[in-house]
Amino acid sequence: MSEFDEGSRAFASFRVLNGEDSLSERDQLFRNMAKLFSYVSDRCDDDQVAQYDEALCLLAELVEVEARVHVAKILAPLQRAPGTVVVKLANDDIEVARPLLEFSTVLSDDDLIEIIARQSEAHRLAIAGRAVVPERVGEAIVEHGETSSVIRLVRNSNAEFGRSTLEKLVERAKTNAEIAADLRNRAEIDWKSLRGEIDSVAGKVLESLGEVDGRFDPVTAGKVNAVVYNRIRNRAGFNGQEWKVAYNQVKALHDRKQLDERAMTRFARFGYGHHAAAALAVMLRVSPEIVVKWLASQDYAAVTVAMRALKMEAELFLATVAVLPWRDLPTEADRTMVASRFAALDDEEAASIFELWRAHSFRRRAAAPETRVAMRA
Repeated sequence: MSEFDEGSRAFASFRVLNGEDSLSERDQLFRNMAKLFSYVSDRCDDDQVAQYDEALCLLAELVEVEARVHVAKILAPLQRAPGTVVVKLANDDIEVARPLLEFSTVLSDDDLIEIIARQSEAHRLAIAGRAVVPERVGEAIVEHGETSSVIRLVRNSNAEFGRSTLEKLVERAKTNAEIAADLRNRAEIDWKSLRGEIDSVAGKVLESLGEVDGRFDPVTAGKVNAVVYNRIRNRAGFNGQEWKVAYNQVKALHDRKQLDERAMTRFARFGYGHHAAAALAVMLRVSPEIVVKWLASQDYAAVTVAMRALKMEAELFLATVAVLPWRDLPTEADRTMVASRFAALDDEEAASIFELWRAHSFRRRAAAPETRVAMRA
């Protein structure tokens, strides 16, 4: 290709980004850029992802729905994708949004909950069929969804139900035979173990679930006097798959410049320990392996200094420490100790200690190749 041809193509791309081209040129650039990103996504740094994100968002405003559908399908399976454009397309027409709503792990629970509240029943239906539907997302579907999305949620064996969600489902089951039947078929719901937990509706539950389909089964009647989601979360322990998903969602939140104290507060409030740990890695600008090592070794001192260096408030610090996926749950003595250490440090001192550690760590890594060469010699 001649320099003239290369210059013409570059100029064409410039015109595309300024909306001064043909529709076909814009569509093609949009598709090609998304495809290129899919090839290099695992090797892009934050600045490069941000550049892709900005360009793709701009082009998404300029192209037809067919091109947006195509790009959504490219981005949906990626573990690392530009956060802003993913959210933008997930809020698009359902034919564009569907692959992202069904498959993208970049969308956080908060993203999905907002889509559930603001978008169509078709959007909720897609979300209800995800490989995993966390408790808060399921509750939002039950709150805002119509019958079709609620039924799909109840039939999804990987949907997590909390107590308040189940109470709402029970109310719906009184007048909907499909929901009642599907709810009874949920193997992990222990109908016997919540006796007294929701007494205010227990009697009606028993009656309604027996009468909705015109039958009253004495065996079912003996079990159906309360509702509980029987999955007990182990709050301690690191899960590699959960970490991978959480880290990529946090990076997407960072892409959108929404990784801040409010995000950390949500993670602590809802018990999103892996997300809180991933946020520390991103906010501290350290490799994720460092934070994983702190958690595995129960290194409370490192976490205390690091979070103090972020100028975190004491209340948020303690709440975050409580939900982090440590190897073992912190004891009462551990919690007292970290609270005391945090109070004894001031922001500047913690920042100084952390930067000294960072500088020492970088020097040690830089020296490692020379050391290995010397050892081989």
